[in-house]
Amino acid sequence: MTEEAVRPHIDEGAVRLYGPEFDQRPRDFFQQMRREHGPVVPVLLEGDVPAWYVIGYREVNHVTGNPGLFARDTRRWNAWDMVPENWSLLPFVGWNPSVMLAEGQEHQRRSAAISDALDAVDRTELGDSCERVADRLIDGFAGDGEADLISQFADRLPPLVVAGLFGVPDAEVPEMIRDVMAVAGSDENAVPAHQRLQERMRALAEARRVRPGPDVTSRMLQHPADLTVDELVNDLIPMMSAGHLPTGHWIGNALRLMLVDDQFAVTLQGGRGSVAQALNQVLWEDTPSQNNIGRFAVHSCELGGRRIRTGDMLILGWAAANADPQVQPPAHGESVANRAHLSFGHGEHGCPFPAPELAEIIARTAVEVLLDRLPDIDLAVRPEELMWLPSFWVRRLAALPVTFSPATALHPAG
Repeated sequence: MTEEAVRPHIDEGAVRLYGPEFDQRPRDFFQQMRREHGPVVPVLLEGDVPAWYVIGYREVNHVTGNPGLFARDTRRWNAWDMVPENWSLLPFVGWNPSVMLAEGQEHQRRSAAISDALDAVDRTELGDSCERVADRLIDGFAGDGEADLISQFADRLPPLVVAGLFGVPDAEVPEMIRDVMAVAGSDENAVPAHQRLQERMRALAEARRVRPGPDVTSRMLQHPADLTVDELVNDLIPMMSAGHLPTGHWIGNALRLMLVDDQFAVTLQGGRGSVAQALNQVLWEDTPSQNNIGRFAVHSCELGGRRIRTGDMLILGWAAANADPQVQPPAHGESVANRAHLSFGHGEHGCPFPAPELAEIIARTAVEVLLDRLPDIDLAVRPEELMWLPSFWVRRLAALPVTFSPATALHPAG
């Protein structure tokens, strides 16, 4: 039995966790918060809803490693009466019976189905699929001598690959991408977009129950965990969103790093040696997964010198914890081998095995194919002109304009 939740305390020095400074210069924002507040920061979300922002590496690990004290079920929250109507963050906080919010044995049952279904993905076939999709996308702009590598490549490749893994019909992929992006944008379009995704995933689950295929959705339905269609629908949305958005932003952020950092210049001259280093360094410095409305206090406790009340919300700051000076490796040094970042989460609710491995195959293959096809890519604007889109959840460039020598398409249209 848990303690009765109490109304959250609003700290007079609470930091508003939104706005231009947070969107464009998060590392400066983290440093200032750490300097002024320590590893656990009182914050206000949109609508001035109070929460705790956990930005210390050690504290994030403590929270995620103690599910008995910091639980996942959002119904434990003590501030529901403070949430504005049509709150843009509601799709991420509203309770639903998904694996994301399940606890204990129920979470273990559901996550086992996910892990086993993903582990059955053939890695070689996945790499081949990525190459085919990458070549097709590059063919669309190779002859132009210029492109936006976000909208024309990084944003499009992962959902096309992931949709194939899950058995989503090709014709439905564009609308699915728009809805996933709308949910992540955390604006007035988030709630209706989430509802459309639920309807789409239900249709997919019903179709695969009647006619199974060689895809993740079918394997989850056939798993000994005995998932119902309702359970599968609620699990497919976070699975596909996690496979699409962070991976696409990982690709875009890594390409940006290689274009603005002289240390990776050799990669842009046709070599592949720095791709893995760039991908890992991005997870330390500009991880696509920034934050997670992650845990709710089961009991009153102390964390990072703060008094946490029963039912308080704790936001897990993955990017901020990665920037903790106590743990971050030096650039271009240990980061190539140091994978102790928190970009895939941590604990029983971290990214399930083998999802990080599959995401890395997609990201690495995408970057390698692009650099093989267009080895003389150059940034078309000054690095300081690149802008990050506002999002509480992800670190994503608005655009990455480049120029290159026009190349012949491998598979000309028509």
